[in-house]
Parts: sequence; structure tokens; C-alpha cells
Amino acid sequence: CMMLFFFFKQKTAYEIYQCDWSSDVCSSDLADALAMVGLDGTQELLPSSLSGGMRKRAALARLICYRPRLLLYDEPTAGLDPVSSDQINQLILQTQKELNATSLVVTHDMRSAIEVGDRLALHHEGQIVFIAPKEEFIRSDHPVIRSFMESAEVR
Repeated sequence: CMMLFFFFKQKTAYEIYQCDWSSDVCSSDLADALAMVGLDGTQELLPSSLSGGMRKRAALARLICYRPRLLLYDEPTAGLDPVSSDQINQLILQTQKELNATSLVVTHDMRSAIEVGDRLALHHEGQIVFIAPKEEFIRSDHPVIRSFMESAEVR
């Protein structure tokens, strides 16, 4: 029986144990991380019983245990409904603030990019072709950006 708590221990807490931290400290850190992403009390759930949004938040909780200075997200809202996507976006912002970290979000979801980004970059044909503060990016007359923004119905 593989519980969510065990999953975290195997994937995250291993390094904590390598640092000779007590399992009580580890358990406390994991519980705090789960609470931070709104999954408090779910330690006993099987991973297969988690919804897509819960799985995304569990992955974020696993990351929080490391207390990183740089957070990298790869398509964090992919496959989620709009409500779950908004929740993930808010968690990204909250986690960034609480950890005093920098976030790098790779996404095709322009709504999410605009919501969580301070600066946006367009990667096109293997290169970063434009990078600017959010407001400047949105107003850009770059043809690829215009096409992307219009197809995403972001105005």
C-alpha cells in the first residue's frame, strides 16, 4: 500500500534523512508543505485517489520541502479545468512569496502566464525571440506574439 506520505518520503524526505534529521522533523516538514498547498490531512490517501489538481499540488508540496530559491514549473496548468488552473496559479504566487523565491514557468497557457508572470518571454523556433515586462509583452506588435495572443484570446 503506497500512501501519499510514503510517496513524499521516498521522493523528498530521503535527502532530509541523509542529513540526519529526525523523522519527526521530516514528518512535520511534509505536513507543513501539504498544508501550504491545501492538502492537509491527505497523508493517508493513495496517489491514485488524487484528482489532477491535487496531484499538481502534491508535486508542489514535494518541491516546497526543499525550500528552493528557484522554482521551475513545466506546464503547471496543463490538463486542468479553469478553476483548478486558477488555484494552481494562486499557489505558484503564494509559494514564491512564502519561500522568497524566483519562479520560472514554462507554459502555453497565456492566461496563466499573464497571471503569474512579471516578465514574459516567447520561445519560437528554438530561440527566445522576445522578452519584456508583462505589460510591454502584451502590447508588443511582434507578429508571432500577436498571433499567439489572438489565438489564445488574451486581450
